[in-house]
Amino acid sequence: MIRDARVLRAGFVPREVEHRESEVTLLSSVLEPITNDEPADTAIVTGPSGTGKTCVSKFVTERLREEVLDIKTTYVNCWRNYTRFRTLYQILDELGTTVDIHRQSTPHDELIDRLQQHDGPRTVVILDEADQLEDPSVIYDLHSLPQFGIICIANKEEELFGRVDDRLVSRLRSSEHVRMDKYHDEQLYDILSARAKWGLNEDVITDDQLYQIADAAAGDARLAIGILRTAASTANRENCERITDGILQNAAEDARAQIRQKSLDSLTPHQRVVYDIVRDHAPVGPSEIYDRYTEEVDDPRTKRTVRTYLSKMEQYNLLKAEGTSRDREYLLVDSATASPRQ
Repeated sequence: MIRDARVLRAGFVPREVEHRESEVTLLSSVLEPITNDEPADTAIVTGPSGTGKTCVSKFVTERLREEVLDIKTTYVNCWRNYTRFRTLYQILDELGTTVDIHRQSTPHDELIDRLQQHDGPRTVVILDEADQLEDPSVIYDLHSLPQFGIICIANKEEELFGRVDDRLVSRLRSSEHVRMDKYHDEQLYDILSARAKWGLNEDVITDDQLYQIADAAAGDARLAIGILRTAASTANRENCERITDGILQNAAEDARAQIRQKSLDSLTPHQRVVYDIVRDHAPVGPSEIYDRYTEEVDDPRTKRTVRTYLSKMEQYNLLKAEGTSRDREYLLVDSATASPRQ
């Protein structure tokens, strides 16, 4: 059933990226100066979840490494490494310079000094989910170091720009922007067809079923590939010769649940408090959410930051908003599957 499981994994970067040729070309042009040992502009890559932002960024940087010997890349998931210290530490760790750094006592300035002193190959830093950074000044830290090229990945530009100070906003706005829209069904079919060709045995899934997956995923490649992976795994486990429609239907539900749970598990402590407030008191408006939030945490973030939390959870299909901006209320997307308070 499964020929190459790697092809079906969420983080797999294919040898060719389907339907993102212009975005690949644009991002490659932004990073091209690095191939001549010159500083590169910062690139801002934006778009909804599942539009290929991470895949394209990794694809372009891997291609750079194939072309030029003295180039390194580091990848930071800012949803997981959301503090300034964690982000800087992750970059230094991938550069191999964290042996004597103490997570609890090393000051931020020392981490910045380490990066300034880095005299190895030019390095492209991918800051994935950059709008999740609690202290976006880390982008400025990196922006000021010519030996580092930066790719900032975010869902929306305004949520990234709205949390950085004026000295950086103008620089980011003048950066090259690579915007990605949701895929059409035909495009998702092509992506799925390529994954099935290289990842599965022949004739285990039909073209009609691939179109069914594309339709169910509604433009989200991450969900589409997740459905294909779950269906193939189930069929393989049950020793089926092919993927049946019944398996496919259950796989769609399971893949959505898996992605939703992964998003829930990725929430920062402050975001989790906000999510739990909505879960326990929905429907609830932003003002009440913020009042309850400030009562539950010792070091509350600003109202703007909490609004960003809510927007982020909307984008990842954890919450939904109803009403206009003036009388907006938040609810869980699916309260029946909401996880209990941790």
